[in-house]
Amino acid sequence: MSVFTLPTEETLARWLNHYSIGRLIGFEGIADGVQNSNFFVTTTLGRYVLTLFEDIARAELPYYLHLMAHLARHGLPVPAPIANRDNEYLGTLAGKPAVLVSRLPGASEAHPDGGHCTRIGTMLASLHLAGRSYGRRQPNPRGTGWRAQAATLLRPYLPVDDAALLDAELRFQESTDDNFSRLPTGAIHGDLFRDNVLWTEDGFIGGVIDFYFAGHDALLFDVAVTVNDWCSMPDGAIDPARAHALLTAYHSSHPFIDPERIIWPTMLRAAALRFWLSRLADRTLPRTGELVLVKNPDEYRNILCLRASGIVPPLPD
Repeated sequence: MSVFTLPTEETLARWLNHYSIGRLIGFEGIADGVQNSNFFVTTTLGRYVLTLFEDIARAELPYYLHLMAHLARHGLPVPAPIANRDNEYLGTLAGKPAVLVSRLPGASEAHPDGGHCTRIGTMLASLHLAGRSYGRRQPNPRGTGWRAQAATLLRPYLPVDDAALLDAELRFQESTDDNFSRLPTGAIHGDLFRDNVLWTEDGFIGGVIDFYFAGHDALLFDVAVTVNDWCSMPDGAIDPARAHALLTAYHSSHPFIDPERIIWPTMLRAAALRFWLSRLADRTLPRTGELVLVKNPDEYRNILCLRASGIVPPLPD
């Protein structure tokens, strides 16, 4: 989340006059995350999260906002966009597209166990099931096309070994593209990392946040992204117990099919490649801001190499 654009208190207070949520009491920047400018906002009627979109085209934003509203209506703990007095979710603040959403309870869990992974597997399956009835469609913004473009942009900055690894993985992924056409598709979160899930003190999921990498893609890609983060040990290898808990819970609500089982090791590699590239971009071509979080790309370089070794837990039957 980070802060690249910082509105003044006066500007924000005036902007909030377009909403029916009371008067501004205070706001503070949120340092977690890397994509947009985010703030906790407190008014006389409640607590909210404000997002100013730095790089996402305004025309793409309704997909994300209406997806969150759709999932919230289905009972999932996701941030519900707040409509202004013109009944619009999307506004403009400090020259940037801006949205206000409900602030959900809880805190992220940096060291999940099998119990956390069971709940995450169930949550991800529920998200995919609810997404079936979402009528809008927009491609995964970090899909195969983006990965190819990012690789071209970053290759000149990479050491020889990293460039060779990148080229080899891209060739491998291109050779398997046809197999993806048989996979179930739908709306995916695309970034279901540990810092995008809030846990209440009694161990329940209080919120799933940051849907701004969502899109229409293979549902298995979402599973792979989630397993690579929630089930990785410090050395990057997958913890079999946590992976079994997450995948079994998902499978019990949204059963895997044979084409997904076949492509599963490849999908784990594709998910690792996506985050290696995005972290390389954040480090190599940084943006300036008040609070900026840049995650270590070497973590996902290592995960990519380990997944390419083929030692991965199978999907449940």
